[in-house]
Amino acid sequence: MSDAPPGVDALAATVDRLRQDLTLAQQSADTRALIGIATGILVERGHGGPAEAARYLRDLADAARLSPAEVAADIVNAAAGACLSRTSQPALSGHGGDRQPTAPVLALRTAEAGTLSGDPQTAAEALLRQALPPLGGTALAIWRTAPDGSLTLAGHAGLAPGEAGRWRYVPPGAGTLPQLTFDDARPRWHGSLPQHTPGIGRRDGTAGARAVLPARLGGRILGVLEVCWPGPRPALSPSEHRQLDALADLCAHTLSGAPADTYGPAPVPEDGPLAGLASLAGLADGLLDPALVLRPLVDGRGEVGDFLITHANERFADPAGRPPGAVIGMKLLEAYPAAAQDGGLYEHILRVHATGQPFRTEQIAPATPVGPEPLGRAVSVGISRYGEELLLSWRVEDEAGRLTALLHHTQRLSRLGGFEENLVTGEVTWSSELFVLHGLRPTAPPIPLEQLRRHAHPDDSITLGRFLRTVLHRHHQASTAFRLQRADGVVRHIRVIAEPVTDPSGDLIAVRGAYQDVSAQHWTEVALAATRDQLADTQQRAAERNRLALQLQQAIMPPAPAPIDASGLRVAVRYRPAEKEHLVGGDWYDVVVLPSKQVLLAVGDIAGHGIDAATGMVVLRNALRGLATTGAGPGQLMGWLNTVAHHLTEHVTATAVCGLYDAETGVLCWARAGHPPPVLIRDGEAASLPLPRGILLGAIAETTYEEHRLTLTSGDRLLMYTDGLVERRGISVERSLEQLLATAGGGPLPGLDEQLDLLLTHSRSDTDDDTCLIGVQLS
Repeated sequence: MSDAPPGVDALAATVDRLRQDLTLAQQSADTRALIGIATGILVERGHGGPAEAARYLRDLADAARLSPAEVAADIVNAAAGACLSRTSQPALSGHGGDRQPTAPVLALRTAEAGTLSGDPQTAAEALLRQALPPLGGTALAIWRTAPDGSLTLAGHAGLAPGEAGRWRYVPPGAGTLPQLTFDDARPRWHGSLPQHTPGIGRRDGTAGARAVLPARLGGRILGVLEVCWPGPRPALSPSEHRQLDALADLCAHTLSGAPADTYGPAPVPEDGPLAGLASLAGLADGLLDPALVLRPLVDGRGEVGDFLITHANERFADPAGRPPGAVIGMKLLEAYPAAAQDGGLYEHILRVHATGQPFRTEQIAPATPVGPEPLGRAVSVGISRYGEELLLSWRVEDEAGRLTALLHHTQRLSRLGGFEENLVTGEVTWSSELFVLHGLRPTAPPIPLEQLRRHAHPDDSITLGRFLRTVLHRHHQASTAFRLQRADGVVRHIRVIAEPVTDPSGDLIAVRGAYQDVSAQHWTEVALAATRDQLADTQQRAAERNRLALQLQQAIMPPAPAPIDASGLRVAVRYRPAEKEHLVGGDWYDVVVLPSKQVLLAVGDIAGHGIDAATGMVVLRNALRGLATTGAGPGQLMGWLNTVAHHLTEHVTATAVCGLYDAETGVLCWARAGHPPPVLIRDGEAASLPLPRGILLGAIAETTYEEHRLTLTSGDRLLMYTDGLVERRGISVERSLEQLLATAGGGPLPGLDEQLDLLLTHSRSDTDDDTCLIGVQLS
């Protein structure tokens, strides 16, 4: 049961039925138009009047056991000279039990009949109904092209109304597939729409496969046909490609306004811009450069095979010595076959004829066919299309012309302009660049040097005064920089250089020179100066911070404090700071006799460098000293110190080893927080102590640390250190520890101080990190 109100279902069914009737009526109208075209062809061939020709068509259909529409399609196809083959597409049932044909030829000719109105929108709807279903396409767009590369949506079908509205006009350079096809005049096929290419149909479910084809008529591209599929699909077959080419031809006829069954180039309008001009002859004769007028020669397939030379102006000179009248009437490639070489002039002529986009190049390399002849000098070429004809002109550049053009480009790129001032007549001559530089119209009077201070910043008046006195009164060359205040409010930084011109008697008769816009250079220098100042300030502050960190570190931990003798232990300490001040780290050590007569031994390493690492080291070192007076064990001390690092510092993390030695029992109780293990040297053998569990300080809020106990005997030596002693790039920590053990336990043991110095000297660390080293020996 439907939940809709009574009558809604009936209304929807009525709407669907009316829509189906409308579709069938449109299809019937297209089919009747096709049969009408075939009937007209039969009348022309002598099969009587319209009635007799219609009966003859029905008799042919009955004899062939085909529908009248299929026979009509064959007749139209034969009359047009098309060679499309039938495909074995299944038939679709039509209204009243009639068979709706789907063979490519019939679909094409039926769609062709639907485009007779010359309206691109009507043609698009007819193509969608009749021609696209056999191909699987669900939408299409007919674009009208302009010589500047812009597109106008002339017709569409199968697209959402909102989607079509967004793409009514596509400006030049948008990079859509139709624009790319128009630019290179080649069809495109995409099994799926490229992801980053803009285009119509992305929002309405038609962003699948795409076929984009130029719509040519007589070699000219009048538009582009874009066919859309709802999803990706494999490559088209050759017959499907031919069907799409035929649809593009239909679109070209529709866009030209000519009947869809008329083949051949569209005539030039008699009342157009070329009215009264005999194939551009009058326009070519008015040019000061050599010029030819070319008319395309179109073959039976609508392709341009060559161009006919219809006119040569009086400036034309043939390299073979032929008079202009001898080449008029000849084909371009017959008269000048060298133009057809790869990358030659003929390719550009074809492109201009197809797209209508003018071609112009300032220079072509020597010995390249330009115009109709191979030239040994640089040449400028221009090609333009006027209606169906092309105007080709060229100019041979001599040495003076090339140097003038080079000078012009040099002045333009360097924002430089020259001037000359005749002091006898008062005439001032400027190059064109100076008018642009001063913000003046080309017709404005140039500014004499004497009036230059009126257009400059008031603060630059004294500088300009010195410059003018040097040039105008002392007759010496001079240059200066000033700020030009233009009438449009723009301020430019200008450098002017001038030299005097004197007659044989030494009297000043003229001044010539140049202005250059150096604004970009000026602001670059200002920015660089500001950057240098900021960098110097930053470097100074960084150096001050590094010095402060170093002073703080050295005040707390001197590099080699005096040896300590307490409770039967002899303790020696070494501290080696980093060589570079900016790498001052947070390594620290502490050796202190507690009120309980126990000896606190500790080393640690704060993560990072600089003032933050140094201040973090001070916090943890002092906190450990204070906490150790409570009598707690090393594990508890590490737990408290972790709380300090996590909650009472600015995100400090560190590793540490903490030990308490009891002289009465000879036991060392120790714990670690992610730090390398101490090294025990006993009987000349060095070995790392087993590692108790414990993560680095400050990593998490709450954690516990395991304690280990070690009974020291007379002669035992214990080393506690930071990773700056052993850390090497590209070598694992385990390998570095093995090298330390080999150095510490190899051979007879020297004195404690000598061994610490030896370990620092032969340390293989290459990270330039600071290092703490504690040596403990039980007497």
